[in-house]
Amino acid sequence: MPAARQQQQVNRERNGHVLVWDQNGFNEIFERISSRGLFQTRYFVTFMLFLGMANAYVMRTNMSVAIVAMVNHTAISAGSEGDVMDDECPDSNYTEVVKNFTFLVFFNRIMDKMVNFLEFSSPGLHTVIVFYGYVITQIPFGMLAKKYGSLNFLGWGMLINSVFAFLVPVAAREGGVWGLCVVRFIQGLGEGPIVPCTHALLAKWIPPNERSRMGAAVYAGAQFGTIISMPLSGLLAEYGFDGGWPSIFYVFGAVGTIWSIAFLIWVYEDPSSHPKIDEREKKYINHSLWGTNDIKVTNGKSFLLFKFSFNCISPRPLLDSSIPFKAIAKSLPFYAILFAHMGHNYGYETLMTELPTYMKQVLRFSLKSNGLLSSLPYLAMWIFSMSISVVADWMISSNRFNHTSTRKVMNSIGQYGPGIALIAASYTGCDRVLTLAILTIGVGLNGGIYSGFKINHLDLTPRFAGFLMAITNCSANLAGLLAPSLPVI
Repeated sequence: MPAARQQQQVNRERNGHVLVWDQNGFNEIFERISSRGLFQTRYFVTFMLFLGMANAYVMRTNMSVAIVAMVNHTAISAGSEGDVMDDECPDSNYTEVVKNFTFLVFFNRIMDKMVNFLEFSSPGLHTVIVFYGYVITQIPFGMLAKKYGSLNFLGWGMLINSVFAFLVPVAAREGGVWGLCVVRFIQGLGEGPIVPCTHALLAKWIPPNERSRMGAAVYAGAQFGTIISMPLSGLLAEYGFDGGWPSIFYVFGAVGTIWSIAFLIWVYEDPSSHPKIDEREKKYINHSLWGTNDIKVTNGKSFLLFKFSFNCISPRPLLDSSIPFKAIAKSLPFYAILFAHMGHNYGYETLMTELPTYMKQVLRFSLKSNGLLSSLPYLAMWIFSMSISVVADWMISSNRFNHTSTRKVMNSIGQYGPGIALIAASYTGCDRVLTLAILTIGVGLNGGIYSGFKINHLDLTPRFAGFLMAITNCSANLAGLLAPSLPVI
């Protein structure tokens, strides 16, 4: 056996896939399929997953605009009882009544105001009801996707999410607060598979030297969906049919339904299941991931199974591919991803929750007249995440850095950057421009996490990446739910 092939065999047994810097045998294949440009099957799968992620976040955030139009505007006027204005910074063209909140208004603040207006006795439940449905399904869907495949759970889950969007206006009108919460909870259940199943599909479709770019492209759909959701929802609430705000759910529900059907028809579980994929591309993907020409998943079970231990998957056939819970519980790299994910979500949700209050009550920004400014930090995050992912893949492919070093560098940028920016923003006083600039840079740098811990599950083990993401994403969302309830010191 040639020395290069022996080295590839060693690395397969050590890490479960052929490392990027050991893939010299696939260079010719890669060059041939690269000549096809963007018309490659794995890029189409990535694009569909991007649209799915964007659609999920549109569904999650459009309520924050719709709910304002659903209730009496006088109940949410700025400066009303309970809305304390800070007098540290002078008023500068401050608008007293905010009738249409824009991008940065987090769902729970709007829900608080709605529930208080309706004099309902349990605002806490309604504040986060859609997230409860989303969180409790993470781990179950991660386990089911490992056993039966990810495609159907993702496609049908988002279809349920989209179909129930049509029922939101009916539930709000006929069922009141409880009816609305039941429908939103079911939408959350349908959205549950989006992250773990997306991760599992990326593990089957994306070669190691493209993970940063493709992973960032997919998960940047979250920012993209939120950015487009608010202005479009505002336009529909103002000029839409059936009274305005119901059209938000009809339009986005229709878009989500179309995407779900297209996804179920055109996307396949893995390259070997796809009937029209180019044979050279299939060979390249399967070789780079598994070290074999063809590994097909039927009902989620591989014809070629691997013995698993963390940091070691050897190509020896087994009778099953059950989830190695004990190995996961003992894995320090997994705990590193878990804590990084939880810390990120807590900080992200804190920023989403408190930044609007800071801009409105301290800096005296009118969010209605500064919609572009309020979405600017997250637009910067989207752009930066795409740019830095190219750098991350170059770091790995150039042999200058290994996977571990690259993920650590990207993650440090993505999490230390926003932290430093928040500290710096506390020293800017009443300088609105400087404060907004620092916050924009800080949130923009947060895009580094998509080439850091967010994609690191695939490096640890492609075969169980979806389940690992289910655990960390569930825990991280629970941490994020705590953010609005804890006082900011």
